[in-house]
Amino acid sequence: MRIFYLINGFNGGGAAFPIPELVGLMRTGGHEVKVYGLMMQDGKACATLEKAGISHEILGQGKWNFLGSCWRLIRSLRRESPDLIWTSLTRATLFGQLAGKTLGIPVVSWQHNAFLKRSNLFLLRMTKRLSWQWVTDSANVREFAINELGVPPDKISIWPMFHTLPGSPISRPWPGAGPIRIGSLGRVHANKRYEVLIQVAARMQNDYPELSSCIEFVVGGDGPELQSLESLLEELNLKNVHFVGYVEDTANFLANLHIYIQPSHHEGLCIAAHEAMQAALPVIATRVGQLQYSIIDGETGLLCDVDDVNGLLQAVLSLIRDPARARAMGIAARQRVTTLFSPEVFRQSGEQLLRKLEQGLSLREH
Repeated sequence: MRIFYLINGFNGGGAAFPIPELVGLMRTGGHEVKVYGLMMQDGKACATLEKAGISHEILGQGKWNFLGSCWRLIRSLRRESPDLIWTSLTRATLFGQLAGKTLGIPVVSWQHNAFLKRSNLFLLRMTKRLSWQWVTDSANVREFAINELGVPPDKISIWPMFHTLPGSPISRPWPGAGPIRIGSLGRVHANKRYEVLIQVAARMQNDYPELSSCIEFVVGGDGPELQSLESLLEELNLKNVHFVGYVEDTANFLANLHIYIQPSHHEGLCIAAHEAMQAALPVIATRVGQLQYSIIDGETGLLCDVDDVNGLLQAVLSLIRDPARARAMGIAARQRVTTLFSPEVFRQSGEQLLRKLEQGLSLREH
């Protein structure tokens, strides 16, 4: 198959992060794939794509350049004449659906998240039938696509966008001296609720100063909320919370932590938290997306409600007060994630989906 892979843009995380693995499996199966973005965004994924030998093209000049992006998309599709358009993220899906309808090209669409803004939810409900097939990266998102978007179950396949890596670095338990490093990875966006993490640190500084002095919170990532969050740190006079910017080597970043925390408002799969489980870290997370199923509360990590500052604080306190329990949770987390998201599961899911698409295209032609 000739696949035209269309994504919103090339941010350094999220849906752009796994493209090399996804495209790699497609190419291994003999498929020709070209990657296009509607806009550059922060562009941090470009180096990863280039390292994997995946060329990419930007179709638009900005977020609101609808006509220009649409015209370049139609022109590129006419030039490439792909067998299908594979879309990722809402804007790319809407553009791809309209282009596919115009040119008679079938569309396959990712749904990554178990949450959508009201406007996007409304639009995708209206256009869902313009996508020939849908793909989700977890069972949780599949249920969202069925219940909230109204996509028929037989039109949805699951292909996890993450798989564990044998030999990946494993974190070390806290040695009993030095700072306890509690970290998180992700785009610094309102959805990640890093202001809640800051509130947890502030509560700890005020109510448990003897423990706060032993803890260092480290957040890896870049994004639109960074400046306001750093201002909040200054306002609260917090010295033990650090935003360290975009992290390219996520495996070693995680291996140098003792606890991982994910206070998000919503998620789909959440690759970063699963990478933390792979690194044998106990994960404290909100009950959102796939996290509420991958994490067994009290066994491989701890689950809290969204925006529950006290719940997150108590979870942090329980782990730092019992390092042996924290380590046991981390080991159990690694065992669980390597079973649920093994390379074999990733490969089999992807190959099964690609065979289904090939067979479906063959039937459409006849």
